[in-house]
Amino acid sequence: MTRVRVAGFTISLDGYGAGPHQDIENPLGVGGTDLHQWLVSTRTFQRMLFGGDGGTTGIDEDFAARGFENVGAWILGRNMFGPVRGPWPDLDWKGWWGDTPPYHVPTFILTHHARPPIQMEGGTTFHFVTGGIHEALERARDAANGMDVRIGGGVNTIQQFLRAGLIDELHIAISPVLLGRGERLSEGVDARALGYECVQFVASEKGTHVVLRRQR
Repeated sequence: MTRVRVAGFTISLDGYGAGPHQDIENPLGVGGTDLHQWLVSTRTFQRMLFGGDGGTTGIDEDFAARGFENVGAWILGRNMFGPVRGPWPDLDWKGWWGDTPPYHVPTFILTHHARPPIQMEGGTTFHFVTGGIHEALERARDAANGMDVRIGGGVNTIQQFLRAGLIDELHIAISPVLLGRGERLSEGVDARALGYECVQFVASEKGTHVVLRRQR
């Protein structure tokens, strides 16, 4: 059965999943890249982003690898695709990741402004969804063909899916950094009232991994 899950979403010690002032120079906001020290050196990240064979193993790698297992489709907020706001000024921008994004499956972008699909190298096709989270999830489920749907972020996108009770499992990595400002993942979300419980809590040298699962 298709599960809807968040994997590897990282927050700071003070609860921020992105820093302030996101732009072309700061895709995750000011200071946001510091969140992912646990991830960037892992074997999975090095393979998915750079096609290399190196990288670290251990707890962080185990969680990074789990995040890509059995994923048949992704859903991303528009900020996760690029810094452009409002109507598309042109169709030149094709995402933060270059010609070969790390998704490798159909990927659905939430937006208020329609745009034709973009077929990328490596199996990723970006589809732009203007009908909100329920339409995006319906299309992603169909595309996943029985595999899981991974919600990639950002903060606002995950909050929408959480409040609607649509996420089955949420893996959060807590990074030992302070951002001070930005977007708080827990803002306006009562995970306990929504039925989530902590089912796993594991620390590594560079982060603490928490898995929340919705109890049905």
